[in-house]
Amino acid sequence: MYDFDEIIPRQGTDCLKYDLREAFFGDADVLPMWVADMDFRTPDFVVDAVKRRATHEIYGYSMRGAGWYDAVISWLDRRHSWAVEKDWIVFSPGVVPALNMAVLAYTQPGDAVIVQPPVYFPFFSAVENHDRKLVYNPLKLEKGRLCIDFDDLAEKAKQGAKMLFLCNPHNPGGSVWSKYELTTLFYICREHNILIISDEIHSDLVLRGRKHTVLATVAPETSDLVITAIAPSKTFNLAGMATSALVIPNKVMRRRFSETIENLHISLGTLFGNISSQAAYTHGDQWLDELLDYLRRNLDLAETYFRQHLPQITMIRPEATYMVWLDCRGLGLNDDELRDFMIKKARLGLNEGRSFGPGGSGFMRMNVACPLAVLRDALERLKSAVGRLKVK
Repeated sequence: MYDFDEIIPRQGTDCLKYDLREAFFGDADVLPMWVADMDFRTPDFVVDAVKRRATHEIYGYSMRGAGWYDAVISWLDRRHSWAVEKDWIVFSPGVVPALNMAVLAYTQPGDAVIVQPPVYFPFFSAVENHDRKLVYNPLKLEKGRLCIDFDDLAEKAKQGAKMLFLCNPHNPGGSVWSKYELTTLFYICREHNILIISDEIHSDLVLRGRKHTVLATVAPETSDLVITAIAPSKTFNLAGMATSALVIPNKVMRRRFSETIENLHISLGTLFGNISSQAAYTHGDQWLDELLDYLRRNLDLAETYFRQHLPQITMIRPEATYMVWLDCRGLGLNDDELRDFMIKKARLGLNEGRSFGPGGSGFMRMNVACPLAVLRDALERLKSAVGRLKVK
């Protein structure tokens, strides 16, 4: 049994979540529940693998051996019933870098790329920073779940987009897209020859009895139009190791991506990134199962607490991920007021909903991948602050 209740001080370790609080929130003492990493100890089997390799004491250029590929292939088969071949796998130092490189590899300046807000904000910059056109297919909030607007998607697809970024499962809303939803999306894109980059970084973190569907498995025609991005970073708290992988079955598409990453001279990755990801995918099943149980308990606590003590805020219960999408519109605050309220009154550091694009105004994103005691502290801070607030 792993101890997820342990509180591990992170400040002073050059940790973004803790050591950037003053720069980001203007206050070094807010309780940070923003950056999407976990406050749980990195699994022992990963730490042990890194330590063993560190004792060699030569940290020169390294490569990903057969064991790295075998670990990725086995993990995708065990956890997602997806059979992939070694040749399909391409390294990337992260999923966000992969999005940027996909834009460079498969589109030209001025081309349109569809995103589905509210969504993880680096999706926007991956398009706009390279002089591509950002096209919104806004999601709809229906019965406590963010859903795809297929009529709008079909209309936007007609307008000549070259690529679509899919967040599968969705961040920040936590929707686990069903096979029907994914199939519908795929065939709309196929009709208009739109390449789909499916960010499946949260695919291992599916909750509440739902099952992740790999987009690349929904139809036999997907091999030419779907590129899948995965990483151990969210699953095993390895974001600092800068390692991810893309699965690109089509040989021509794979070569174009590989040429892009090699031209940027970032295809080698890091020695300890390779070691840690191989260890995680080889030995991580039991740890992940226990983590998911713990996250479910945290979400149960939060859901009950909001319902009983904070009815002004609606918690969108995630079907996957450890990020919670909070509808704060019942507080009667505009976005600037909401930010100030969370920081100055509740003493919490959360992500502002408006940063996730259209549909995010009035919302906040909270990270619940923390010890239960920390989550209770956050909820009590929020309850106390709301109790002092005069709702308009």
